[in-house]
Amino acid sequence: MLISNLPFSKWDQVFKDPMTADVAIDRLVHHCIILELNLLSYRLEESKKRKRKR
Repeated sequence: MLISNLPFSKWDQVFKDPMTADVAIDRLVHHCIILELNLLSYRLEESKKRKRKR
């Protein structure tokens, strides 16, 4: 399982070479199921709650 908060279109920001990002994406999606969850991050929400309590 691989989890990322970046869409594939922004993976070139992670890899120094855009071709490397393309190859990595190609290898990952060749035989996979992609689950896209458009939910708020619970970690981000908890962090915001803690900051508000201070």
